[in-house]
Amino acid sequence: MRPAYEPYLQEVLIDEIRLQARVAELGAEITRDYKDTGHLMLICILKGGVMFLTDLMRHINIPHEIDFLAVSAYGRGARASTGDVRIVMDLSEQVSGKHLLIVEDIIDSGHTLKFVMDMLAARDPASVKLCTLLDKPSRRTIDIPIDYIGFAIEDKFVFGYGLDLDEKFRNLPFVGVVKPGVVLNE
Repeated sequence: MRPAYEPYLQEVLIDEIRLQARVAELGAEITRDYKDTGHLMLICILKGGVMFLTDLMRHINIPHEIDFLAVSAYGRGARASTGDVRIVMDLSEQVSGKHLLIVEDIIDSGHTLKFVMDMLAARDPASVKLCTLLDKPSRRTIDIPIDYIGFAIEDKFVFGYGLDLDEKFRNLPFVGVVKPGVVLNE
Protein backbone atom coordinates (compact mmCIF):
# COMPACT_ATOMS: atom_id res chain seq x y z
CA MET A 1 0.00 0.00 0.00
CA ARG A 2 1.47 3.35 -1.00
CA PRO A 3 1.63 6.19 1.55
CA ALA A 4 -1.33 8.59 1.58
CA TYR A 5 0.97 11.58 1.09
CA GLU A 6 2.66 10.19 -2.03
CA PRO A 7 0.37 11.87 -4.63
CA TYR A 8 1.22 15.28 -3.13
CA LEU A 9 4.97 14.84 -2.64
CA GLN A 10 7.33 16.20 -5.27
CA GLU A 11 10.48 15.53 -3.23
CA VAL A 12 11.74 15.06 0.31
CA LEU A 13 13.49 18.33 1.05
CA ILE A 14 14.86 17.47 4.51
CA ASP A 15 14.88 13.85 5.61
CA GLU A 16 14.29 12.62 9.14
CA ILE A 17 17.97 12.03 9.90
CA ARG A 18 19.01 15.58 8.90
CA LEU A 19 16.02 17.04 10.78
CA GLN A 20 16.78 15.24 14.01
CA ALA A 21 20.50 16.02 13.81
CA ARG A 22 19.82 19.73 13.36
CA VAL A 23 17.21 19.79 16.14
CA ALA A 24 19.80 18.25 18.48
CA GLU A 25 22.33 20.92 17.45
CA LEU A 26 19.79 23.68 18.10
CA GLY A 27 19.00 22.22 21.53
CA ALA A 28 22.71 22.22 22.40
CA GLU A 29 23.07 25.86 21.24
CA ILE A 30 20.04 26.95 23.27
CA THR A 31 21.32 25.07 26.34
CA ARG A 32 24.68 26.82 26.03
CA ASP A 33 23.18 30.27 25.46
CA TYR A 34 20.63 30.09 28.30
CA LYS A 35 22.50 28.01 30.90
CA ASP A 36 23.04 30.96 33.25
CA THR A 37 19.88 32.96 32.61
CA GLY A 38 17.18 31.09 34.52
CA HIS A 39 13.48 31.40 33.80
CA LEU A 40 13.58 30.13 30.20
CA MET A 41 10.15 29.71 28.64
CA LEU A 42 9.66 28.13 25.24
CA ILE A 43 6.58 29.52 23.50
CA CYS A 44 5.30 27.27 20.76
CA ILE A 45 3.30 28.79 17.95
CA LEU A 46 0.45 26.38 17.22
CA LYS A 47 -0.23 24.23 15.36
CA GLY A 48 2.82 23.84 13.17
CA GLY A 49 5.46 24.25 15.87
CA VAL A 50 4.34 21.35 18.09
CA MET A 51 6.41 18.58 16.51
CA PHE A 52 9.51 20.80 16.44
CA LEU A 53 8.97 21.91 20.05
CA THR A 54 8.54 18.36 21.29
CA ASP A 55 11.80 17.20 19.75
CA LEU A 56 13.69 20.42 20.55
CA MET A 57 12.86 20.48 24.25
CA ARG A 58 14.27 16.96 24.64
CA HIS A 59 17.66 18.42 23.67
CA ILE A 60 17.54 21.47 25.93
CA ASN A 61 19.37 20.36 29.04
CA ILE A 62 18.43 23.16 31.41
CA PRO A 63 15.18 23.72 33.31
CA HIS A 64 12.57 25.42 31.19
CA GLU A 65 8.85 25.96 30.90
CA ILE A 66 6.63 25.69 27.86
CA ASP A 67 3.49 27.49 26.81
CA PHE A 68 1.44 27.75 23.65
CA LEU A 69 0.18 30.58 21.50
CA ALA A 70 -2.15 30.24 18.53
CA VAL A 71 -2.29 33.01 15.96
CA SER A 72 -4.20 33.34 12.76
CA ALA A 73 -2.78 35.04 9.70
CA TYR A 74 -3.32 32.47 6.99
CA GLY A 75 -6.48 31.48 5.15
CA ARG A 76 -7.15 27.77 4.68
CA GLY A 77 -4.91 26.52 1.90
CA ALA A 78 -3.23 29.90 1.48
CA ARG A 79 0.54 30.35 1.23
CA ALA A 80 0.87 33.95 2.30
CA SER A 81 -0.09 35.95 5.35
CA THR A 82 -3.15 38.11 5.02
CA GLY A 83 -1.35 40.76 7.08
CA ASP A 84 -4.26 40.65 9.56
CA VAL A 85 -2.82 38.78 12.56
CA ARG A 86 -5.00 37.88 15.52
CA ILE A 87 -4.50 35.86 18.69
CA VAL A 88 -6.66 32.74 18.64
CA MET A 89 -5.30 31.32 21.93
CA ASP A 90 -3.18 33.34 24.33
CA LEU A 91 -0.54 32.12 26.75
CA SER A 92 -1.69 30.56 30.01
CA GLU A 93 1.32 31.77 32.03
CA GLN A 94 2.73 35.18 32.89
CA VAL A 95 5.97 36.04 31.06
CA SER A 96 7.21 39.05 33.00
CA GLY A 97 10.88 38.69 33.87
CA LYS A 98 11.31 35.45 31.92
CA HIS A 99 13.54 34.77 28.94
CA LEU A 100 11.17 33.87 26.10
CA LEU A 101 12.14 31.74 23.14
CA ILE A 102 9.47 31.58 20.45
CA VAL A 103 9.47 28.22 18.68
CA GLU A 104 8.04 28.40 15.16
CA ASP A 105 7.79 25.96 12.27
CA ILE A 106 8.45 28.35 9.37
CA ILE A 107 8.99 32.06 8.74
CA ASP A 108 7.89 33.55 5.44
CA SER A 109 7.11 37.27 5.26
CA GLY A 110 7.78 37.94 8.93
CA HIS A 111 4.45 39.70 9.55
CA THR A 112 3.09 37.13 12.00
CA LEU A 113 6.29 36.81 14.01
CA LYS A 114 6.80 40.59 14.18
CA PHE A 115 3.30 40.89 15.64
CA VAL A 116 3.96 38.09 18.16
CA MET A 117 7.38 39.44 19.18
CA ASP A 118 6.03 42.96 19.70
CA MET A 119 3.06 41.64 21.70
CA LEU A 120 5.31 39.56 23.95
CA ALA A 121 7.87 42.37 24.39
CA ALA A 122 5.07 44.55 25.76
CA ARG A 123 4.54 42.02 28.58
CA ASP A 124 7.90 42.89 30.19
CA PRO A 125 9.94 39.70 29.66
CA ALA A 126 13.68 39.59 30.36
CA SER A 127 14.21 38.87 26.64
CA VAL A 128 12.40 37.66 23.52
CA LYS A 129 14.23 35.56 20.96
CA LEU A 130 13.14 33.47 18.01
CA CYS A 131 13.86 29.89 16.94
CA THR A 132 12.47 28.58 13.66
CA LEU A 133 12.81 25.22 12.01
CA LEU A 134 12.55 26.68 8.50
CA ASP A 135 13.35 30.12 7.18
CA LYS A 136 12.39 31.43 3.73
CA PRO A 137 14.52 34.57 3.50
CA SER A 138 13.49 35.28 -0.11
CA ARG A 139 9.88 35.87 1.07
CA ARG A 140 10.75 38.24 3.92
CA THR A 141 9.02 41.61 3.75
CA ILE A 142 9.62 42.58 7.39
CA ASP A 143 13.07 42.40 8.91
CA ILE A 144 12.94 40.38 12.12
CA PRO A 145 15.86 38.96 14.07
CA ILE A 146 16.01 35.17 13.99
CA ASP A 147 18.31 33.81 16.66
CA TYR A 148 18.18 30.11 15.80
CA ILE A 149 17.49 28.72 12.32
CA GLY A 150 17.16 25.05 11.57
CA PHE A 151 17.29 25.32 7.79
CA ALA A 152 17.11 28.18 5.31
CA ILE A 153 15.08 27.00 2.33
CA GLU A 154 14.07 28.29 -1.07
CA ASP A 155 10.56 29.52 -1.75
CA LYS A 156 8.89 26.13 -2.01
CA PHE A 157 5.53 25.04 -0.62
CA VAL A 158 6.45 22.49 2.05
CA PHE A 159 4.65 20.11 4.38
CA GLY A 160 5.40 17.48 7.00
CA TYR A 161 7.08 17.58 10.41
CA GLY A 162 4.36 19.84 11.81
CA LEU A 163 3.68 21.80 8.63
CA ASP A 164 0.32 21.01 7.12
CA LEU A 165 -1.13 20.56 3.68
CA ASP A 166 -4.72 21.72 4.26
CA GLU A 167 -4.42 20.55 7.90
CA LYS A 168 -3.16 17.11 6.87
CA PHE A 169 0.23 15.34 6.95
CA ARG A 170 1.67 17.20 9.94
CA ASN A 171 2.74 13.80 11.29
CA LEU A 172 5.35 13.06 8.63
CA PRO A 173 8.90 12.66 9.99
CA PHE A 174 10.39 14.68 7.11
CA VAL A 175 9.80 17.98 5.30
CA GLY A 176 8.57 17.49 1.75
CA VAL A 177 7.84 19.77 -1.18
CA VAL A 178 4.29 19.80 -2.54
CA LYS A 179 3.89 18.90 -6.20
CA PRO A 180 2.85 21.96 -8.19
CA GLY A 181 -0.84 22.10 -9.01
CA VAL A 182 -2.03 19.32 -6.70
CA VAL A 183 -5.32 19.65 -4.87
CA LEU A 184 -6.22 17.63 -1.81
CA ASN A 185 -9.23 15.40 -2.10
CA GLU A 186 -11.82 16.46 0.48
